[in-house]
Amino acid sequence: MRDVTPEVELIARPQIDWESINAYLDQVGGQAWGERVEGQDSPDGEDLLEFAGRMCYRSWEPGLNPNVSRVRTDSAQYLGNVIGSQHGSVLEHANFTFVLHNVSRVFTHELIRHRAGSAYSQESLRYVRLEDIPFWFPDWAREDPELMERSLALLDQMEQHQAWMAQHFGLDEEGTNFSHKKHMTSFMRRFAPEGLATGIVYTANLRTLRHVIEMRTAPGAEEEIRLVFNRVGEIMRAEAPAIFADYEVADGTWTPGTRKA
Repeated sequence: MRDVTPEVELIARPQIDWESINAYLDQVGGQAWGERVEGQDSPDGEDLLEFAGRMCYRSWEPGLNPNVSRVRTDSAQYLGNVIGSQHGSVLEHANFTFVLHNVSRVFTHELIRHRAGSAYSQESLRYVRLEDIPFWFPDWAREDPELMERSLALLDQMEQHQAWMAQHFGLDEEGTNFSHKKHMTSFMRRFAPEGLATGIVYTANLRTLRHVIEMRTAPGAEEEIRLVFNRVGEIMRAEAPAIFADYEVADGTWTPGTRKA
């Protein structure tokens, strides 16, 4: 058994092409908004949302829409109003991609239930042959000596069985074709526990992330997914502070001030 800890890394975020945005703004009279926002130190993800939101009402500057006599010039206040107004469709324009490393298949089975606004690419045990069994134990389990002794012995037996099967099926013998390896590897994964640590690439838009962070850090959520999404929440609060400013965080539980944005 290889002892592991679930890890979260943000690997992709929105990046604005300001040249293209400004070309559009020149045509619609929103140059002043572009100059103001491009020059401020705000995340591209938030600027993208503000751009999309102002598109809806042509609220780049007063007077461009005869029905709009004043506009908010503070971006954080503008986005806070988007959240408070539950104008959630605007949040769908900004996508963030994470690599979730050493998370269990218990975790991924729960994660992929969140389909709307999400994309997944997971390590395939039909192709990836196990040589050891990476595994995470929560702190309370580590404090139970008999539980740990029995669990480690069982995981060691599973690892030995994986090694025996690889030898039995001749997977490392010279000339063994890939089709045979894939067939046998697919069978061998049936003897791996759901707690086996794996990897998954996870992409979600900000509307989805707000929902999933709330749901999966709730006190009744499974403990590993709470741990991971508390970390996702911390990352997103740094990446898009205006979008997550309404959250209260206590003991790893993220509660939004506005639900169903």
